[in-house]
Amino acid sequence: MLSTLKILWSSLKMALQELRVNKLRTSLSLLGISIGIFCIIAVLTVTDSMESNIRNDLKSLGTNVIYLQKWPWDGGDGEWWRYINRPQPKYSEMKQIKDKVSTSDAVTFVFSSGGRKIEYGVDYMEGAEMLAVTMDLEKMQAVDIAMGRYFSPNELLQGSNVIVLGANIWEGLFLTPEAALGKVVRFAGRNCKVVGLLKKKGESLMGGVINDNTILLPYLFARTIVDERRYAEPFFMVRARPDVSVGQLKDDLTGAMRAIHRLRPTEENDFALNEITTAQDELESIFGNINLGGAVIAIFALIVGGFGIANIMFVTVKERTNIIGLKKAVGARPSIILLEFLLEAILLCLIGGSIGLLIVYIGTLIAGNLFSSFEIAMSTGNIILGLSISAVVGIIAGFIPAFSASRLDPVVAIRSN
Repeated sequence: MLSTLKILWSSLKMALQELRVNKLRTSLSLLGISIGIFCIIAVLTVTDSMESNIRNDLKSLGTNVIYLQKWPWDGGDGEWWRYINRPQPKYSEMKQIKDKVSTSDAVTFVFSSGGRKIEYGVDYMEGAEMLAVTMDLEKMQAVDIAMGRYFSPNELLQGSNVIVLGANIWEGLFLTPEAALGKVVRFAGRNCKVVGLLKKKGESLMGGVINDNTILLPYLFARTIVDERRYAEPFFMVRARPDVSVGQLKDDLTGAMRAIHRLRPTEENDFALNEITTAQDELESIFGNINLGGAVIAIFALIVGGFGIANIMFVTVKERTNIIGLKKAVGARPSIILLEFLLEAILLCLIGGSIGLLIVYIGTLIAGNLFSSFEIAMSTGNIILGLSISAVVGIIAGFIPAFSASRLDPVVAIRSN
């Protein structure tokens, strides 16, 4: 056993020496492996990071929340004419939904309107997005207050002239939260008191109801600025009770809305019940296709790299034929010779794979600095996968040269030039 380890150790040292001596040949041989590992791990890293960010965004939208809207999220297979004449959800239906749907524990009515102007003194900002809210929004969406407070129940019920500013808005107008809180600003021509400031969220891949350009207003105040029935797409958000599944809530909500709209049994629904799981299923399919495309590209690169490794191993066997003969003459078994060259091939591939992983890691650092709102990182699982693929390629590419070396006749090998 000890002698076997000594032979393998001497073989590894010889392999590393060969790498140093034949730098150009080795670099060209490792290029294919490096490119292959880079392709597959880069694609996996990007898609895993995107999926993680999107799943976090979806979680913030509420995985146990049903969105009651006019339009379905999947577009209805392009059959827009089936939905264009549907009625918009109405604020007056909120109480009926609360009374009829016992499987829900929170219902809120929301609408948004973009392109608004907010002013403070001589300073102003264009393009603010107004979000009109009612009770229970904070139960379904993360309303992270940096300073101040959210709306009180009385402010929501009375339609008070109070607002909560998104991070980009208060930073643009006031620079500091202390300077913004409590001020009276002019929004869409109305004087409003700033009662709260939202924490910065950054860019979101999935968007979301609340973002950094959002200005929150009580619905009864917002409706005096915008008629949501004509100039907006209002919707309900309905959250399931903890002991109730989303499917059960969806069934109860369907029955309630059909009763509210007085639909006959033969008539189809004139509303859409959208849920986050629908988006999750579509995303999984998209990411699966992206990963498949990356894998196909990587396989071709790895095949090229494998041929390069096989070529360098054949050359190595040819150059060491005399040494192989001497080792076999002093008692080295064919299995030891086979293992010696297999380890060398695996070592070559691991070096090439490590270079590919290093390039991916550097890329994640650069991307992290360029896109601070998008978290991208190479996981431990992807590192292990990259090294494992490298080792497998080394075994496959190095087996035939190693096997041919193990079958050499010692007398013929020693006499070879």
